[in-house]
Amino acid sequence: MGRTKSVSIVTVTIMLSQLGCAPHQLSRRSPTPTPPQSSPTKTPSVYREYPEPDPPQTTLPIDESNIIAESWSVYKEKFIQKDGRVIDYEASDRSTSEGQAYGMLRAVIADDPTTFALTLQWSQNNLKRSGSNGTLEDQLWVWKWGRDQSGNWGAIDRNFASDADIDAATALILASRRWNRPEYLDLALTKLEDLWNLSTKEVRGKRYLLPGPVAAFVPSPSTLYLNPSYLAPFSFRLFAQVDPNHDWLSLVDSSYQVLKESSQVSAVGLPSDWIALDTETGQFQPLPPDSPLKSSYSFDAYRVWWRVAWDAAWFNTPEAFSYLGTATQHLQSLWRSSSKLPARIDIQGKPTVTYEATSQYAML
Repeated sequence: MGRTKSVSIVTVTIMLSQLGCAPHQLSRRSPTPTPPQSSPTKTPSVYREYPEPDPPQTTLPIDESNIIAESWSVYKEKFIQKDGRVIDYEASDRSTSEGQAYGMLRAVIADDPTTFALTLQWSQNNLKRSGSNGTLEDQLWVWKWGRDQSGNWGAIDRNFASDADIDAATALILASRRWNRPEYLDLALTKLEDLWNLSTKEVRGKRYLLPGPVAAFVPSPSTLYLNPSYLAPFSFRLFAQVDPNHDWLSLVDSSYQVLKESSQVSAVGLPSDWIALDTETGQFQPLPPDSPLKSSYSFDAYRVWWRVAWDAAWFNTPEAFSYLGTATQHLQSLWRSSSKLPARIDIQGKPTVTYEATSQYAML
């Protein structure tokens, strides 16, 4: 876990592969990022407080284009069916909207329009949310598809997961630019309209991203259940470039507020998988102990690192560098003392498991 030399699209690609499945912003203007290419421009490391390692005796060149091509080839062969379905073999061969969206993001990065189109088409054919009479409800995707208790294949949870639709919209915008496909931008805009209307909520003049439907994540008039790993400031900046009808940059502001203030609930400053916001007091707090959603640093929270790192890489934002430098301090200390990181840490800062997680290392 020596000092990371750069934050690049390649890093994010590897992160997604492993996943399988600050000062206030200086300007609310959202600069246009260059669509991901094989050799992106380097940016300073987010781990700037790490000491420089001793230089190696020889420096081997890193061919990032080959890394992208080879990792994408392996990923496709292992996880994506010929029809574009991304399969989670460790969870009863199910598919998720998140997995489909990750596949689309990777396809854009790898410059693979054929697999992108197949993955998108499978999602559109199988994950659309329809009512009991078959009428299309919106352009968001059901989050879980698989075999039900009767043995039939199909949607088995009709709620949507906002992070998946955010990632899908991001991939669609990038694909429309990279391959000159305006229809992809049109679909992204319809998704953004539904995301804004169905998965954001304004509280005392500030708008927050919900992880899914209001009915599922607003348990009382004074409480929001939030998932910090769903927050994607880089995507919100991108959305602001193409959708002038909604204030997506307001979600950048609330995202960093949630990230910074909710991490303070942890005794060691780590983000939680889930956190509750008391909208009357403005205070963040752990979810109730009997909730199936847990306020601990674990597999969901790992994703905070790559989402914030992408904001640093694309937009060079001080909020991103500041948050990463602060929120990773406990993990840096653990690594220096033991050369390993536990897969789950509670809000008191104590490891609750002895095993490690490859996905956590990939995120970092």
